[in-house]
Amino acid sequence: MAEVAKKIERKYLAHFIDSAFNAEEPSYVRLGKDLEEYNEELNPDVEVQKNILGEQNVQHSGYEVQSDVDPFYAYEGDPLFERLAEIANERKTGSDCITTKVDVLLSADGKNTVVWAYREDVWVIPNSVGGDTSGVQIPFTVYSAGNRVKGTWGMESKKFTPSPGE
Repeated sequence: MAEVAKKIERKYLAHFIDSAFNAEEPSYVRLGKDLEEYNEELNPDVEVQKNILGEQNVQHSGYEVQSDVDPFYAYEGDPLFERLAEIANERKTGSDCITTKVDVLLSADGKNTVVWAYREDVWVIPNSVGGDTSGVQIPFTVYSAGNRVKGTWGMESKKFTPSPGE
């Protein structure tokens, strides 16, 4: 009898944002505490053309990846909230909004074994400041900026190490 593959639970796909923004030593914070969902929208750049023979030609020239983090609640002492508040309150732009993100898939073995990890440069742009009676919020959008590299990730140390040759 064939064994049925087990579905991977969403909690094993982790996303970390460097809350130190451009600092010498990164300080990664895991997204998800108040999120019911988080998706990286790949937004593929695809053009489909048909010729007069009915043949289809597909040209795929890349992705414009972005993710919305909404809601993002303010917690006292949260370094990512503090950085987002600084960007929003001081209306910062440009390189002040650039940091890195690490995407990690963990094994369901209960030992935090990393299956794969990728780091890339991202723009983090706050969308609003406020919220309802549930608490202060600063929802934001993460725009991928390239330089995506494969590597290893330490769940305890929250350190990313690029693979050799990356």
